[in-house]
Amino acid sequence: MFQQMSFKELMKVLGLGAVAFVLGVESLNWLTRRLRDSRGPLKEVLFFPSPQVCVEHLFTRHNHFPCACPLPHRIETSFSRLLKHLLSARLSLDLCVFSFSHMELSRAILLLHKRGVVVRVVTDRDYMTITGSQIGALRKAGICVRHEMSKAVHMHHKFALVDGRKLITGSLNWTLTAVQSNKENVMVTEEPELVRPYQQEFQKLWEANDPANHKPQSTNGEINR
Repeated sequence: MFQQMSFKELMKVLGLGAVAFVLGVESLNWLTRRLRDSRGPLKEVLFFPSPQVCVEHLFTRHNHFPCACPLPHRIETSFSRLLKHLLSARLSLDLCVFSFSHMELSRAILLLHKRGVVVRVVTDRDYMTITGSQIGALRKAGICVRHEMSKAVHMHHKFALVDGRKLITGSLNWTLTAVQSNKENVMVTEEPELVRPYQQEFQKLWEANDPANHKPQSTNGEINR
């Protein structure tokens, strides 16, 4: 059949086929969004401890060579789901975390920063300096980190806001022990009524712990000028 067609006719057929393919993909995406919307905002609960599996594919999606590590591969766990939610950020990630020493979570945050996602972190002043803390690595990479300025209280929150619309919160500290050994929980939701108060809390903490608003004091208690 193609031999009987002119080049112009053949290009026209191929062009119509390409348009039909694009429209089909768009229709499928639209249907997927409608089905998701019909179920309401995202609501997911993750429980820990999480079994140790390979998560390399989440960081190197375009790498066609399989990971050679001895861990189980392509198995979905609570931790891999948590990573997927974090790595879904396209514009911004606001993170409030008490203790942060988990290497793979740190890798995820650094990857988002490298992609151009605006990352802001609020953490605890004491726990940011403990052995193994990843806060220094984040700062070294250029990520803006603020810590609780008051010595009287701990910044004990554990929540993240993805693109200002997805909330990740629960009991989980971002440590290897918490992920692999502790009984912990994480809730993920896009319910606006739940996301909004966390947005307000983060912004309140971000502004309250701005170093520009806290002048250093001398040893005798007087503010240095």
